[in-house]
Amino acid sequence: MKAIVVERAGGPEAMRVEDVPDPQTGPGDVLIRVAGAGVNRADVLQRMGFYPPPPPGAPDVLGLEVSGEVVAAGADVRGWRTGDRVMALIEGGGYAELARAPAAQVMAAPANVDLVTAAGIPEVFITAHDGLFTRARLSAGETVLIHGGAGGVGTAVVQLAKRAGAQTIVTAGSAEKLQRCAGLGADWGIDYRNEDFAARTLELTAGRGADVILDLMGAAYLERNMSALARDGRLVIIGLQGGVSAEIDLRTLSAKRISVIGTQLRARPAEQKAAIVSAFTGDALPGFDDGALSPVIHRVLPLAEAVEAHRLLESGEVIGKVVLRVQPGESAR
Repeated sequence: MKAIVVERAGGPEAMRVEDVPDPQTGPGDVLIRVAGAGVNRADVLQRMGFYPPPPPGAPDVLGLEVSGEVVAAGADVRGWRTGDRVMALIEGGGYAELARAPAAQVMAAPANVDLVTAAGIPEVFITAHDGLFTRARLSAGETVLIHGGAGGVGTAVVQLAKRAGAQTIVTAGSAEKLQRCAGLGADWGIDYRNEDFAARTLELTAGRGADVILDLMGAAYLERNMSALARDGRLVIIGLQGGVSAEIDLRTLSAKRISVIGTQLRARPAEQKAAIVSAFTGDALPGFDDGALSPVIHRVLPLAEAVEAHRLLESGEVIGKVVLRVQPGESAR
């Protein structure tokens, strides 16, 4: 099959199309003919050599989420048949014509979502759902501050929080991005380039602060996140784009009874991923059928243009997701 491989750690140009062996599937696996592969920041970091490689036995091909049709299923797999339209969270190998997925991490692709763009759902929506509801225990009526509101995870968080009856504040770096977030249901927007998000959050909440913050910046935002949180607030760190080490003021932590929660989806063991996917499927997947939820797709590119897809993601101008389209013949270049 055709797949995108990384010749060496480096820039986008380190990727190229190659012929590689078809995935080897086990008893509990589903083999998917890929229609779309989501592009994520973890892919960029792995390509650069800054992210842990796939676990033993995983393919040395980028890609953590796919959509497509089932072409085979292990003997002990129940519920999936050849031809089923699916999407899946996988351990790697998504930038390819075929992908192996643990059956417990496979979901039905929403009927009213194009099969290619459905690849933009699993990684960001499951990360958002786990962070909001399992980790932060978000409830209706609470306020959530979402950093990077126009990004892939951010656009998913806005929609999920709105669906749950929460109020949302987003940060973004341009008026266009803030406008797109408002279109998804965000109640307030903060231009982080020109405004102090902590002070503005306190102003918008009449001094109370946000009940939940989903943060992808890490160290750079820690102090201001603590300031922006309400009493009994929960800070969920889902990314480290702003650094990995910071001092924490334990007086603020104690006085406000703040919970600081770190999480990373890719590193979770298989049984935890299965539980996370199950929770998302039962609670959130119906939202795509009734129109409350929808993947936000910035651009769809052919698999052979994976280099351009990575350059686009690194530009910082993407709103939502970039998806690679995988069709016979297109990946041959």
